[in-house]
Amino acid sequence: MTNEHDAAAVQSRPIVYIRPVAVADLPAELRQQARGVDTLYAIGSETGEQLALVKDRQLAFVVARQNDMEPVSVH
Repeated sequence: MTNEHDAAAVQSRPIVYIRPVAVADLPAELRQQARGVDTLYAIGSETGEQLALVKDRQLAFVVARQNDMEPVSVH
């Protein structure tokens, strides 16, 4: 059960979008850093700005929440 305070806190956090990104589509410098990984997960703002790239989906959600953002999955 969620109380009104919890719901208000979630609504006040900026929404960020979590989406898979093919490493092959990244610039060469980033591809080199992602050795052995085919897919990374982007954390993006509502305006489309890429805020971070992380190694897995679960980590993307954790990073977003640790930074007071509300993550939403994009398919």
